[in-house]
Amino acid sequence: MKALEVSRSLYYYHQDIETNEKIVTKRGRPSPGYSLRKDGSMVSDEQIEELLMEGIEGEEGIYGYRKLTNYLRVEHNLVINFKKVYRLCDKLGILLPKRNVSPSYPRRLAKQHSITGPNQLWQVDIKYGSIEDSGRFFFLASAIDVFDRCIVGYYRGSTCKAENINTMLQEAIIRRQVHLPQDEKEYSIIIRTDNGPQFVSKDFGEFCELHKIYHERIPPKSPNLNAYIESFHSIIERECYQRYTFECFDEAYYRLDEYMEFYNHRRYHGSLHYLSPTQFHKKFNEVGSMEEMVINL
Repeated sequence: MKALEVSRSLYYYHQDIETNEKIVTKRGRPSPGYSLRKDGSMVSDEQIEELLMEGIEGEEGIYGYRKLTNYLRVEHNLVINFKKVYRLCDKLGILLPKRNVSPSYPRRLAKQHSITGPNQLWQVDIKYGSIEDSGRFFFLASAIDVFDRCIVGYYRGSTCKAENINTMLQEAIIRRQVHLPQDEKEYSIIIRTDNGPQFVSKDFGEFCELHKIYHERIPPKSPNLNAYIESFHSIIERECYQRYTFECFDEAYYRLDEYMEFYNHRRYHGSLHYLSPTQFHKKFNEVGSMEEMVINL
């Protein structure tokens, strides 16, 4: 460096600049993708997002991120800090200054319907599962026909976005031969969901508009209005999730596929006169009415 007449301090100063231009380092620890409850159980960030969306649709809609943090701690026993809640709220676009934006699609509250046949009302929800001792989660989004209890479509994966649910529902609509009505004022089918981020998204709203789906959402803290899909998720929790230990994603997906085939085609259902959902659906199509079906059973 003496030969080049460059001082040591200046040399290293320029070397640091060059190095810093080539290497970009991230500060802080990476997000683990979950938080813990007070009992030590893990809750994925996606589940927390759903809890936040549920909260702001109800009484907690007036809260900023700090009070939402307290809501998660008190109501859901989460061990979580303000910074994480702020990050999740920002991702969802529910920080207070952004809540004044009018939704692109109308919010319709769930109401009572007279269901007389299949493909009139489907209930859709998301269930979470975990990979043993890994801190990783998988998603199961299912759609159930409230008339014949068939799982008309489902999606399982390590992420779950509106586009995944849209694809699942589109395949179900084709498979179940749901036809678009000619009358502009009529709807092809009613789909009922909760207030999860996937279901309040613009992508899901556009999908429903395109397929002339009447999308209705249950009020916060009223899972009884989504009783059929909630009941199914309780069944699959007991008969699949608790029965097996999932050591990897492939094993979890294999068990889910196996169970769905069993549930739809062979599992006896008490409320369907001890027929499977597929058997009940087939028999109804053969006789054409519930009255004749009950007589013939």
